[in-house]
Amino acid sequence: MNYDFNAIEEKWQKHWKDNGTFEAQNNSDKPKYYVLDMFPYPSGAGLHVGHPLGYIASDIYARYKRHQGFNVLHPQGYDSFGLPAEQYAIQTGQHPAITTETNIARYREQLDKIGFSFDWSREVRTSEPEYYRWTQWIFIQLFESWYNKESNKAEHIDTLTAKFELAGNAEVQAVCDENIEAFTAEEWKNASAKAKQEILLKYRLTYLAETEVNWCPALGTVLANDEIVNGVSERGGHPVVRKKMTQWSMRISAYAQRLLDGLQDIDWPQPLKDSQTNWIGRSKGASVQFAVKDSDKSISVFTTRPDTIFGVTFMTLAPELDLVQEITTPEQKAEVDAYIAATAKRSERERMADVKTISGAFTGAYAEHPLTKESIQIWIGDYVLAGYGTGAVMAVPCGDQRDWDFAKHFNIPIKNIFDGVDISEQAYAEKDNTPLKDSDFLNGLSYKQALPKAIEALEELKQGQGKINYRLRDAVFSRQRYWGEPFPTYYVDGMPQMIAAEHLPIRLPEVEKYLPTEEGEPPLGRADIWAWDTEKFTVVSNELVDHKTIFPLELNTMPGWAGSSWYFFRYMEKALRDETFASKEAMDYWQNVDLYIGGSEHATGHLLYSRFWVKFLKDRGFASVEEPFKKLINQGMILGTSAFVYRVDGENKFVSSTNKNSFNVQPIHAPVEFVNASDELDVEAFKNWRPEFQDAEFILENRVYKVGREVEKMSKSKYNVVNPDTICEEYGADTLRMYEMFLGPLEQAKPWNTAGITGVHNFLKKLWKLYHKVDASGNLGDFVVSEESASKEAMKVLHKTIKKAQEDIENFSFNTSVSTFMIAVNELSALKCNNREVLEPLAILISPYAPHIAEELWSLLGHDKSIATAAFPEFDAKHLIESSKEYPISFNGKMRFTMELPLDLSKEEIEKAVRAHEKTQEYLGGHEPKKVIIVPGKIINFVG
Repeated sequence: MNYDFNAIEEKWQKHWKDNGTFEAQNNSDKPKYYVLDMFPYPSGAGLHVGHPLGYIASDIYARYKRHQGFNVLHPQGYDSFGLPAEQYAIQTGQHPAITTETNIARYREQLDKIGFSFDWSREVRTSEPEYYRWTQWIFIQLFESWYNKESNKAEHIDTLTAKFELAGNAEVQAVCDENIEAFTAEEWKNASAKAKQEILLKYRLTYLAETEVNWCPALGTVLANDEIVNGVSERGGHPVVRKKMTQWSMRISAYAQRLLDGLQDIDWPQPLKDSQTNWIGRSKGASVQFAVKDSDKSISVFTTRPDTIFGVTFMTLAPELDLVQEITTPEQKAEVDAYIAATAKRSERERMADVKTISGAFTGAYAEHPLTKESIQIWIGDYVLAGYGTGAVMAVPCGDQRDWDFAKHFNIPIKNIFDGVDISEQAYAEKDNTPLKDSDFLNGLSYKQALPKAIEALEELKQGQGKINYRLRDAVFSRQRYWGEPFPTYYVDGMPQMIAAEHLPIRLPEVEKYLPTEEGEPPLGRADIWAWDTEKFTVVSNELVDHKTIFPLELNTMPGWAGSSWYFFRYMEKALRDETFASKEAMDYWQNVDLYIGGSEHATGHLLYSRFWVKFLKDRGFASVEEPFKKLINQGMILGTSAFVYRVDGENKFVSSTNKNSFNVQPIHAPVEFVNASDELDVEAFKNWRPEFQDAEFILENRVYKVGREVEKMSKSKYNVVNPDTICEEYGADTLRMYEMFLGPLEQAKPWNTAGITGVHNFLKKLWKLYHKVDASGNLGDFVVSEESASKEAMKVLHKTIKKAQEDIENFSFNTSVSTFMIAVNELSALKCNNREVLEPLAILISPYAPHIAEELWSLLGHDKSIATAAFPEFDAKHLIESSKEYPISFNGKMRFTMELPLDLSKEEIEKAVRAHEKTQEYLGGHEPKKVIIVPGKIINFVG
């Protein structure tokens, strides 16, 4: 019976679906294990062979844990809100929901073909109203919360108003906006309803504020920093500018220290932890106040080096600060305005990364040094960011290289405060024992000695105070686009109000176009009728009507990370999804994700925001865990092997890769499906691919055209995408799964090479052959296994494989597991082993990697139930204990033959046995050796 992989895989995929084989239970006597992949955005291109890499790894581990007796939750869904569907809607007019549904159907078809053990009964889609109802609900909870520094957690806003009513805000310890005016309990009680709302908005964990944002005119929306690459949008490569807009923001900064501390409690890759640590950016120093001369304005700066305050010779402000316009003199206004306009075209990341370009403008204003009272110039420079710290720096050019470069470039004085240090060529930024000079009461002190004294002096003069600062900024939460979660918000007298939870979800309304309105409103401004009304409210033309009173609705939508910040909880719930985002019982049982697999590019986006939301939900009693993901693995990337043809400049003529250096050529990507394993191009297929190539001339060598090859990211635009459907059809899903693991370590990037897949496919055919009769010609017959006991050699192979396979899976070294299986099958084939005692556990061992063939063999072995829950074979070390040793027999140090002897023989017994061998008599030639060296278990040597 031949290995008909297509029929086998179709059969078992249907069986798993029909029988709900992989559906997890929320109440089980088994220990729980939750395995999760970062859910995909369903793009129109579908999956290529690089996408399933992490899914295959997680599936292997999920199947392995089932074999170990765990109740495994291994769900899948779709992060289905996204810009690509909206951009397609703008171009074609097709509703994003239709595009998304079509793409999801394609994804599901592809995922099913690869044989994943997903629990599809718990599928989530972030764009479904039944799901985003609870995203809206979580937003409302954030709005109704504040962060209490005393309890170090979020609390309901009512506990804050209770404090206000009792004693005003003077003693309130909260994470809130800066410069909130103090008020008494009496003043609070007498304040108008609107004034109270304005005050509370400064404390809420989600709030409205005018902020500097990354605005992408082409996409018509605000982008997060992680959505911008090299100054342009990651999606589409469109220009991005900085502008001020009133936006919803999340007060993630309240959780900065807890986000740092929590990294110690989770098993994540160190580079990813380092990324989050650096992004949060904790630093200890002081805030210092500089008064602006001839003005009532002052500038607050945060510095980690208050010990260098006597080295300040100028100040630099972020160009986008409002204060800049207020203090700039008329003589400098034109220059400053031009510089601000130029800076707005650069993203924050671009400004931070560019350490070579030195630019700035003098405002014409001066500040007063808080200690010396000297006048110091106030400049603006794009290396200072409004969102980091206060948006202002006290420039100490002798101690900071960027300040030094800036001062040198603009001929600003540099004062040296480091005794015995030459700063003529560069700044001195070391924090060591170098004594200070020209620093008044700090003279002669080292960094550690001067730091507290400088802070103490500033505090005494009320010019500053010691402070811990974080680079982490509050996250902008508004997007000016259509395809996202609507906010559950309307406005009364300009103040945001939350729509009651019982009226959720607020559904996306239909619009005629997916572009901003002519008045500049987001696309939701085009909606005439919202897909929502209740007995209390009616929504017409973007306005909420309550008993004839008209209130405008929020027209922005939530960002892409909203739905992905809590989706792992939604999978836990199956029965009560209409009543709650996840029931307490389900969350108490599943707790958090035991194993999470996904890309490292989400380090400062999804992975940070989801940690923030989970900590918030824990604070408010809606979740029972502090962290969402216990263990995280970043899978590497499967790279494409691109094919290139070479067109001679100015001609429609192509020369091959071996001859390209003789011409000035332009490399052009060729679709990899037009190239065979020998790198030979199907010239006619290439010509018919695009009209401009139909009449092209190809200079052949030995009647073929050889393409060039280069390893690159697998991408549709590079025409190097390999479709997993094709691999499944030609070789089978089990071959694809094992080959992707065989390519190399999970965490590393590795190139795809279709030519190498035949080796894995041949291995599976050889595995199949073990379980079948084979005639003298090598032809397969019926399935047959022996009930007799296996040989000790076969048992040794089996238990060696059990031990190695288990160690490899536990260490996520899946590539070496595949090699182990190949060695085992080769050894068992050589032993002609067909014993059930060996072949039955072997099928279980291979099942996580190649589940379809394993299921079929398991069924043929006489089992009615799926192999999915069969117990993982137990390793028995006794089968690896050697009872004999093949000794090398040497004469005068030269090995002449080998002889197998029991390991429990004494030296005398070993010598007696070897002397009796006919070859020993031959090499001794009748002479008695001078001595016989015997090391039991190692060597035997006759000397002389």
